[in-house]
Amino acid sequence: MGLMSKILGESGSSRNTEDYVELNANEFEMTGTELERQVRIARISDKQDVIDIKDAVYDGDVVVADITRHSTQDRTMEHISDELKQVANEVGGDIVQKDDDQLIITPAGVGISRERLGR
Repeated sequence: MGLMSKILGESGSSRNTEDYVELNANEFEMTGTELERQVRIARISDKQDVIDIKDAVYDGDVVVADITRHSTQDRTMEHISDELKQVANEVGGDIVQKDDDQLIITPAGVGISRERLGR
């Protein structure tokens, strides 16, 4: 299984923790003193978690949010999705749901392709 397949997953395959490699951020040197944008990782457990995500997107960051604690049919998840769609719309960004486990929200000037790379 290739690296991108591990990240994006293959249809019909199941993922587990052994499929991922933990990287220590301290091992990588940051270039430049101040980054304009960052990719932030979030977990949505309840509606309160949306506040930090909204703040990050308003600040110009890309957020990848883990939504595995919610069913996509869950009324709370519907409300959260609507709230985050509104934020993406307000800032001129983009939002997409990847499978049943992630939302990706971007600020202005960053779009999300709906096509997967590779096969």
